[in-house]
Amino acid sequence: MQNTEEKPVQRKIIHIDMDAFYAAVEQRDFPQYRGKPLVVGGSPDGRGVVATASYEARAYGIHSAMSARKAIQLCPHALFVRPRFDAYKSVSVHIREIFRRYTDLIEPLSLDEAYLDVTEDKLNIGSALEIAKLIKDAIRDELNLTASAGVSNNKFVAKIASDMNKPDGLTFIGPSKISAFMEKLPVEKFFGVGKVTADKMKKMGLHHGADLKKLSEEELIRKFGKTGRFYFNIVRGIDQRPVQPNRETKSLGAEDTFEEDLETIEEMFTELEILAEKVTARLEKNKLSGKTLTLKIKFSDFRQITRNQSMPQPVGDYLSIVKGAKELLLKAALEDEKVRLLGISLSNFGHSQNSKHPDPDQLELF
Repeated sequence: MQNTEEKPVQRKIIHIDMDAFYAAVEQRDFPQYRGKPLVVGGSPDGRGVVATASYEARAYGIHSAMSARKAIQLCPHALFVRPRFDAYKSVSVHIREIFRRYTDLIEPLSLDEAYLDVTEDKLNIGSALEIAKLIKDAIRDELNLTASAGVSNNKFVAKIASDMNKPDGLTFIGPSKISAFMEKLPVEKFFGVGKVTADKMKKMGLHHGADLKKLSEEELIRKFGKTGRFYFNIVRGIDQRPVQPNRETKSLGAEDTFEEDLETIEEMFTELEILAEKVTARLEKNKLSGKTLTLKIKFSDFRQITRNQSMPQPVGDYLSIVKGAKELLLKAALEDEKVRLLGISLSNFGHSQNSKHPDPDQLELF
């Protein structure tokens, strides 16, 4: 008798990540920046932090979230420019239009990266690898920019794959290769494992996925809390999270961790201005405004506090956000405190202006 039981459909997931996005847009639009070590964010006087660095600047060791002061030490002749979020948003809209030629199952993570589910694509191409190549080609031809793509059967592996051969990379990790790939992966490469957690793991003798795989689910939960269950599944290549194009956004914000602690209010104000610009762009893209503004502060000793204030009416404009964030910072009375992270978020949203289902960002939500 023939077995009529259907096998579960193997998902086809693409993660697209633009290469040095902000810096690449600046170099595209302004020829004088091309081929030069360019830093977007921060300033030549050493204030603020790096938002994005061009690949020429990365060759000197400069990277995002680094203090501008450190970046200048590494490359004294680096060029600094302020972010132009309106320009980046415009490019991002065009990129999203390219994605929609192939699928409506798009989950944005930021202006410059997103997951796509192409299990059933609009053009019946069938091959996720071919679709990823077509998307990369369209971004290059229509926008004169490059993107890297990762292709696999789940979000976690696709995201890691997109980072493997940057810039302009295209990496496919098929189902039969996932187990061996995850076993060889260094723990610091696991999405969601930060430096502190990675250091903790290494002190326990956990250096690669294979080391995590030796531990039971109960042991991982005991060592890492509820995240241990995620580690248990993901090291086995199990990630059932769907691509979610219409997930309700309960809060939206941005945060930065600094390579060197901020010690003055002036440095913190500069960083809040950059964060406020990011948050404003994300609110505008989602057509959202919020009544509750939250400031997140993490100190050099990893203590963390939040301060918030409620507005009479929902706000989404830059001036209201940056003014409110600075007021919250001053009220926190940070005398002689060194700050390693700042974050701004808006929540308690009013109705979106033009849509019941805003296109959400999964952007460092807190």
